[in-house]
Amino acid sequence: MGITTWLEQYGYGLIFMALFLEMLALPLPGEMMMSYTGLFVYEGKLNLVLSMISASAGVTAGVTLSYWIGYKLGQPFLRKYGHRVHLGEEQLARMNVWFEKYGDKLLFFAYFIPGVRHITGYFCGATRMPFRKYAIYAYSGAIFWVCLFISLGRVLGPKWEIYHQSVNRYMIIFAIASALLTVMIYVLKKYRQRMLAGSIVLLTKGIHHFHSLGKVRFLVLSAFAALVLFVSLMLGLIQDFLAHEFNQFDEVATYIVRSLFGPDWHNLMNHLTQLGSIYLYGPLIAAAAVWIVVGASDKLLELSFLFWVVIGGEWLDDGLRLLFHRPGPVAAGFQLFNTFPSEETLTSITVCGFSAFLILRHYKNGLVRVLVVAAIIFICLLIGVSRIYLQVQFPSDVVAGYVFGGVWISLNVLLLEILRMLPANKRFAA
Repeated sequence: MGITTWLEQYGYGLIFMALFLEMLALPLPGEMMMSYTGLFVYEGKLNLVLSMISASAGVTAGVTLSYWIGYKLGQPFLRKYGHRVHLGEEQLARMNVWFEKYGDKLLFFAYFIPGVRHITGYFCGATRMPFRKYAIYAYSGAIFWVCLFISLGRVLGPKWEIYHQSVNRYMIIFAIASALLTVMIYVLKKYRQRMLAGSIVLLTKGIHHFHSLGKVRFLVLSAFAALVLFVSLMLGLIQDFLAHEFNQFDEVATYIVRSLFGPDWHNLMNHLTQLGSIYLYGPLIAAAAVWIVVGASDKLLELSFLFWVVIGGEWLDDGLRLLFHRPGPVAAGFQLFNTFPSEETLTSITVCGFSAFLILRHYKNGLVRVLVVAAIIFICLLIGVSRIYLQVQFPSDVVAGYVFGGVWISLNVLLLEILRMLPANKRFAA
């Protein structure tokens, strides 16, 4: 009897039980169950809200039970047999301390990695992570995981069986990248001073006289880490471009965007394209320039970088598109050429991002900073989604624009902060 037959007969009860048992480390295909559930929702055989509630209840019940099993039985078992796998009392104590401090951050992403999600509950219980902390991250991650896969199954509909392997792979890559980013943030926080000293010496080539605040030093290190991350992504994109490996990603991403936003969104998407134009960039650049003139101490330096990032970003974009020379998709008999990377997303991330950085660097209100950053990210995403929806650019073009723009903006933030630390007489020496 196949999974679809079982799902037709037992419905929500099967969803609950399958995910409950999978969280106890039984070898059950959780993503497949949720994706078929989404397919049944698409076909009208199941209710979306009830399906998500059943799946969320099953997975949270499973991770709760696995935690308490690990809590009650895990440490005695490890004390008795752990030395055989190099997990003696001393190693277990160190692991408890580390996992209690930092392991909770990884729980949210663990559900996307097969094999890892099955043991996190037992491990968190065995390491005596406080249940309240465990529940916050484990429950939110589990509910997000099930809702995402059910929604994907509903969006993909009858094409789910064609795309599900690609979607699963991208979800695993996303989870691993998120976990690595979490580890990177932890390393930055713990070894910040040591890494700052080394990176500053390396980047300034042994300059002996620099003056900076702790905030500036942290900005230098953060910009350097962002530059390394974006350069790594850029090299991977170039490699995939040269190997012609974007076809499946473009097909899946375009289908998902077109399915999420139906024909009724067409007029709005046409209007959203105006966000990637001078109508947005002009006032934003002007506002950043006025803010620098009014409130910045290094007016000449910041104004120079503002206009250099804008103008240089345009030159970079033109050069890259001529270099890669990739024709865009054909939509309604119309085709753009040289669309890799996307001009709109590269310009949006550089102009909006750098202008916001210059404005917020001197602004003290933390809530306003968070809201502005969220708004910039949202606007840049809307610009990219509109290009994909209107099928004037491939999703890989859009992603490449974000990545190449991230390289450009992080490089210039890094250079700006390094120059800001130099004594003024050396910076502007004739």
